[in-house]
Amino acid sequence: MVRMLENSLLSAEVKEGEILPPTIQKLMKGYNKYLRPFFDNGPVTVGMSLDIASIDTISEINMDYTATIFLRQRWTDERLVFEGNKSLSLDGRLVELLWVPDTFIVDSKKSFLHDITVENRLIRIFPNGTVLYALRITTTVACNMDLTKYPMDKQTCTLQLESWGYNINDVMFYWTRGNESVSGLDTLRLAQYTVEDHYTSASEAIYETGHYPKLIFHFELKRSILYFILETYVPSSLLVVLSWVSFWISQSSVPARICIGVTTVLTMTTLMMGARTSLPNANCFIKAIDVYLGICFSFIFGALIEYAVAHFCTLNHPDANIVMYGHQMGGFDEEMNGMVTTIAAENNRAKRRKEKAAVDEAALAATAELVLCPSSPTGSEPKPEAPEEPPNRCLMVLVLLRKVLRKAANCCHVENPHLIDNYSRMTFPLSFVFVNLLYWTYYLYL
Repeated sequence: MVRMLENSLLSAEVKEGEILPPTIQKLMKGYNKYLRPFFDNGPVTVGMSLDIASIDTISEINMDYTATIFLRQRWTDERLVFEGNKSLSLDGRLVELLWVPDTFIVDSKKSFLHDITVENRLIRIFPNGTVLYALRITTTVACNMDLTKYPMDKQTCTLQLESWGYNINDVMFYWTRGNESVSGLDTLRLAQYTVEDHYTSASEAIYETGHYPKLIFHFELKRSILYFILETYVPSSLLVVLSWVSFWISQSSVPARICIGVTTVLTMTTLMMGARTSLPNANCFIKAIDVYLGICFSFIFGALIEYAVAHFCTLNHPDANIVMYGHQMGGFDEEMNGMVTTIAAENNRAKRRKEKAAVDEAALAATAELVLCPSSPTGSEPKPEAPEEPPNRCLMVLVLLRKVLRKAANCCHVENPHLIDNYSRMTFPLSFVFVNLLYWTYYLYL
């Protein structure tokens, strides 16, 4: 049965073999490309080696990389042993007549074999039956990236090779020269990365259908931070310094200080949005660049809030111009009593309140004296008329509440509001330098 199957499968190949050289015709006679080589019922050992021609793109958004590689496979097929001391280099199209391993690239999103001007394949047969099969492939492979330290991150990507249909009982993969089986990375130049390390390993892929041979090539990429320093870190730091200019501008120059604060806040917001355009929109990643931009935004926003606090303290200072600012603590007191008057009559209202309070206190004292001292000699107490209850209780409550509010305001009172700017001139730069030391120490060395 096996012999009949071989003859039927070779019927089409014999016609092609008629135009082959005699040596090839002899090798192809009785050869069945659908059956793998057998060595005492053992597996076929296939040696692998790679030459990385280029790594075209590395995408953080799609988390993959695109590379062009030369994949070389070696195995021995005793059916192809011939006499002589020279190897035979065949046309790549003759690979259709030979058995080849069913190697595929794991995690490959898309791949293609170059075919200009012809398919980029190489077949070479040695006298002892060893077959060298080389391909030129461009493939896009997934690479899981950890972007928590972006752009000071290091990424480890892999290129995995497996057998599709032959398990470990049929085929075994190995690297021909260990870690030196992969070449080309030492001379590779990438836009944002440098290759720090690379190594190879061998393992088995376990699936429901069995155990399959697997070869893995690991390479570590370190991102170049210089581009991000010039593009993001320096502009954001300069915006923070620009926001400190308002500390040297007079507090009476309201438009100038507000303009600087709002402009720096909006510019920082635009810079933060631009830095995220080339990154994946994933909530699981709080990147290092996001942390730094958040720090800069906080300092810029803090400078704007600082002027608001300083201006508020200036408005409530005793030496403030009443006509210019139109508000004092006395106006707040009258609002608590439910009275709406003009600022010019404030002193008169205060005097009237004091006189009324004195009259009420005198009336209260006289009432108490009449109650305690009887007016008739018989000792019978006269029955006083029921007077209207004076509003002194409500007044006392309001006075007490006013005192509490004044004490609370005095706790936050600043003797000289202009000192706030003086303190900010030192506090903000020193704090920014300290936070930067913590930031760079953590992300570069921890």
